[in-house]
Amino acid sequence: MAATAATVPGLLALGSPASAAPAADPLPGGGDLGPNVIVFDPATSGIQARLDEIFKQQESAQFGTGRYAFLFKPGTYSGLNAQLGFYTSIAGLGLSPDDTSINGDVTVDAGWFNGNATQNFWRSAENLALTPVNGTNRWAVAQAAPFRRMHVRGGLNLAPDGYGWASGGYIADSRIDGTVAPYSQQQWYTRDSSVGGWTNAVWNMVFSGVEGAPAQSFPDPPYTTLDTTPVSREKPFLYLDGSDYKVFLPEKRTDARGTTWGSGTPRGTSLALTQFYVAKPGVTAATLNAALDQGLNVLLTPGIYHLDAAIDVKRANAVVLGLGYATLIPDNGVTAVKVADVDGVRLAGFLIDAGAVNSQTLLEVGPSGASADHSANPITVQDVFVRIGGAGPGKATTSIVVNSRHTIIDHTWVWRADHGDGVGWETNRADYGVRVDGDDVLATGLFVEHFNKYDVYWAGQRGRTIFFQNEKAYDAPNQAAVQDGNVKGFAAYKVADSVTTHEGWGLGSYCNYTSDNTIRQDHGFAAPNTSGVKFHDLLVVSLGGQGQYEHVINDTGAATSGTSTVPSTVVSYP
Repeated sequence: MAATAATVPGLLALGSPASAAPAADPLPGGGDLGPNVIVFDPATSGIQARLDEIFKQQESAQFGTGRYAFLFKPGTYSGLNAQLGFYTSIAGLGLSPDDTSINGDVTVDAGWFNGNATQNFWRSAENLALTPVNGTNRWAVAQAAPFRRMHVRGGLNLAPDGYGWASGGYIADSRIDGTVAPYSQQQWYTRDSSVGGWTNAVWNMVFSGVEGAPAQSFPDPPYTTLDTTPVSREKPFLYLDGSDYKVFLPEKRTDARGTTWGSGTPRGTSLALTQFYVAKPGVTAATLNAALDQGLNVLLTPGIYHLDAAIDVKRANAVVLGLGYATLIPDNGVTAVKVADVDGVRLAGFLIDAGAVNSQTLLEVGPSGASADHSANPITVQDVFVRIGGAGPGKATTSIVVNSRHTIIDHTWVWRADHGDGVGWETNRADYGVRVDGDDVLATGLFVEHFNKYDVYWAGQRGRTIFFQNEKAYDAPNQAAVQDGNVKGFAAYKVADSVTTHEGWGLGSYCNYTSDNTIRQDHGFAAPNTSGVKFHDLLVVSLGGQGQYEHVINDTGAATSGTSTVPSTVVSYP
């Protein structure tokens, strides 16, 4: 029998018919973090051997089932090189990054892929201080690989050894004392951080609230620099208070600049682990929902979770936090996660992998028509990634739908797979990546790629996006397959005709039509031509001439041409 909902006296159970059954015993909060959360302290022996063992397993396991989190208790560790493979997270357990110091490196490189870093997805580093052995730490990543709340006492190299291709990336709430050197990185977004310098740019480097960022200069070099981030609230994170695990919930900042932790105790609140249902793979959606209805939050330990119903987040300020790329797979066409139109929900740190039966949506933030004002306490979606296909058959009509006002989408990669298993124009059909119907939504670090129709469709008023990275679907079979009425090609980022106010900074779309290189896109971006809809620093790129764009936005901007892979840019629109 499915677990019932609330057992709190006087609170009516909500939701499924099972709620009419006699109440079950309350679910316990807290507990152990499971076998794939590996915790070290400075006295632990064999740390390097354990890091190497997991890396060997995960280095090339792009679509494997392993999920791991390395957690380091506060203290100092020396002589380590933590190489991170797929679905591996590393984090310190202090309240500040400087509480956990590694005299050594946290490394991502691309030896497994012949020096090409464009597939170094799904790994993360958080809440550590590093003193790199040679003065510079290497972090050669692609999408879905956040570098959060890190202190690098030296430089940071974002390119693989040999300076092969790279396609990242995201830094937030971090301090790099030395210079960040992207070298071959095609695009990057850095938010609310501090850097000692920045060496170069390829196509699209975007900064908001970054001390030491290069000055605005798009398109030559292509730096888009905002002094502050309009609204931000850092990702929740696990830490140790003495011997007790807690989850820290950073407070909202407006017009943010620099890190949250550089001058004293970070501002926010803490929840004891006993206020979380610590989930393990095999748990049912009914049990997760019972825990939420009971008043617990949810901590998803590393692993793969099959869902026969949506995780239904109905309570204000509820937290659903994943460790080690915990992965949700909705079965039988259900939605993986639904959030009610309530204040302050925080979703962070997990991957949604579409199931073989088509889901209409994978993540729904607020029901259709949601209208409550959440400006004081927004819903945040952070390091929540979506994949359709690649690990096997997957379909979803729309990956993420945002209906609730003031939602902050802070770093997502929404990806219809272009390689792996279960890949084909109809095999992993996914028409829309992100649809925003709510007003006043802010996206900081929006990566959305390869959808059959619009990658982003924005119908809410007063939306804002800082940094957007897109590739159109490689596998479109012909021009007719991507025809949008009388428009050639679906725009990567479409602002609905009804919208009167919208703004975006640092947005790029690339085409690589490998199945038919004669395909033409009328434009990468489409928006109403009105004074309240504004874009800054746009680019489109044809990768080696595999398809072309006629314009950048609407009928503005030069066409791409030839095989030279040179961006066409628009500095300001209209």
